[in-house]
Amino acid sequence: MYHGIPGRSRRLQRFYREFLGPGRLGFDIGAHVGSRTRAWRKLGAEVIAVEPQLDCLAVLRWLFRRDEGVTIVPLAVGARPGRVQLRVSTATPTVSSASPEWTETVSRDRRFAGVEWDATIDVEVTTLDALIARHGEPAFCKIDVEGFEVEVLAGLSRPLRALSFEYLPQAHDQALEALRLVDELGAAAGGYRYNYSPVETMRLVSEHWLDAEQLLRVLDRVRPGGRSGDIYARLTGE
Repeated sequence: MYHGIPGRSRRLQRFYREFLGPGRLGFDIGAHVGSRTRAWRKLGAEVIAVEPQLDCLAVLRWLFRRDEGVTIVPLAVGARPGRVQLRVSTATPTVSSASPEWTETVSRDRRFAGVEWDATIDVEVTTLDALIARHGEPAFCKIDVEGFEVEVLAGLSRPLRALSFEYLPQAHDQALEALRLVDELGAAAGGYRYNYSPVETMRLVSEHWLDAEQLLRVLDRVRPGGRSGDIYARLTGE
């Protein structure tokens, strides 16, 4: 279903053309079954697709089996190398998470009433710094790891040109902590500007890129609706 929705691939390409193009490198952290990876490849970017779930890995390996521009990394990403327990929802694998706090928080929301985390797997963890050391610095990094975003960002010691991370109103405080880490990283490089894209619209809510305080006001407006989205950050001047 992620690859068969009419027009979706074209929307993804139009949206990400602002960040990626021929010869550029993208990190797809939480690649799932590769919808972003596929769109980025159509833009000519090289992709590091990072995904720990075995079923998703099987799909990624099949889809990109002949594509030398995609490197599949079968690991989780966190604050430090090691291992972590991934709580898997076999019926809805998109909400599998390595964060017990996140699953506990969102399970209290009615939108997650039918979700059951019914399996646990032990997965190896790398860091963004380690991925950069091995593959190079990305022009864009997408982080979609169901509540583990803070851990992922804690393993990054330099500002990236542009990145995104998921925002879920039910886990507002975790998102604010992720935003704080990003803002601190950007301070040494002139600062980040931000925008927000609701759900899978592939549209930014503001015509102009915002500072952190302006972004928080946007989140305060969208928070009551309870629908997820993605926060985008790019360095000033990019």
